[in-house]
Amino acid sequence: MASYERIPYLILFQESAGYKDTYAGPIDQVVLKAHLLKPKDQPADTVVILMHPIGGGEYLPMTVALAKAGCHVIYCQSRYPNNDSALIMEKVALDMGACVRDAKERLGYRKVVLAGWSGGAALSLFYQSQAESPSVATTPAGEPPDLTAAELIPADGMLLLAAHIGRSHTLTQWLDPSIVDESDPDHRDAELNLYDPQNPRQPPYDTAFVEKYRTAQRARSQRISAWVLDRLKAFKAAGEPLREQGFVVHGTMADPKWLDPTIDPNGRRPRWCFLGDPQVVNMSPIGLARFCTLRSWLSQWSDEHSNADGVRCAPKVTVPALMIGNGADDACTPDDTEALFNALGSQDKARVTIADANHYYFGQPKLLAQSIQHCMAWLLDKGFAD
Repeated sequence: MASYERIPYLILFQESAGYKDTYAGPIDQVVLKAHLLKPKDQPADTVVILMHPIGGGEYLPMTVALAKAGCHVIYCQSRYPNNDSALIMEKVALDMGACVRDAKERLGYRKVVLAGWSGGAALSLFYQSQAESPSVATTPAGEPPDLTAAELIPADGMLLLAAHIGRSHTLTQWLDPSIVDESDPDHRDAELNLYDPQNPRQPPYDTAFVEKYRTAQRARSQRISAWVLDRLKAFKAAGEPLREQGFVVHGTMADPKWLDPTIDPNGRRPRWCFLGDPQVVNMSPIGLARFCTLRSWLSQWSDEHSNADGVRCAPKVTVPALMIGNGADDACTPDDTEALFNALGSQDKARVTIADANHYYFGQPKLLAQSIQHCMAWLLDKGFAD
């Protein structure tokens, strides 16, 4: 096990913007906080980069364990640390691009491997797809940035770890379709309210009910998207093209699989999710997309409009890739792993499942060690480690 030093640093770059969607600082400057975890007396020409849309992973078990195993690791925050209410995925792709460029041009690493953890996986796929085959010229709201002109540097390899297929798909899978009035979350369709003890539909759920439920989830997402587009259109018609509006999305942790472990089965604990009791999380402040803006909804949460769709991005990714799924993951379940792996365009891809592992390996040092062993063996095999 290698000892390592942790070196905090900043990445700064200029950006032309009509308004700020992060708090304070110059309107035309982006500042990213990053940590370089550098094993002592072990030079390397490859660095593993992790980024999540809202960050917070510089001290997670996987980040630290990779450094202890001898990897040079960068954990880079996006410009939206710990607050995704106004997050634009296209801007986060620029942030990742700035980190990759800095790693290669300033820090001197010859190769970069993107390690996408959880929501960082779909972000990494989005970034890599636009670096290899750029196609996104605007956000879903029709605004900058233009990723086709960004000259993003492709990574040389991909680690997809405890991955889900994208924030938009994940929110839609978790969205509570019993809420039929966005302004009144107590106005519910009783048949679709999983947490109503009087609801005669109890787990295990039959296939017809699950299909009806999924359709209602998509319909609710589409209603929100239609309202968002109408608001933006009205602002432009009124001569206020930069105007924004915040709103609340209630009920965002109501996936039937949390109550019925026969849906997309793995070793997860019933009536539980990675944030706790799903019934509590469903209406709590920490739920996905709880506090949102119009443009952010379209960019990161809309199943119809988001460009950061892991399954749609994956076919454009051609570099070597290793996917590691966790056998008792209570956030990213096997169907997501399967969908991403099958969609990957790389002809050099491999997949491993760590039996009984939870999402973060919290309290599971032996299972974390297994995961790291697979990562290191793959990095060595592909020429990314000595």
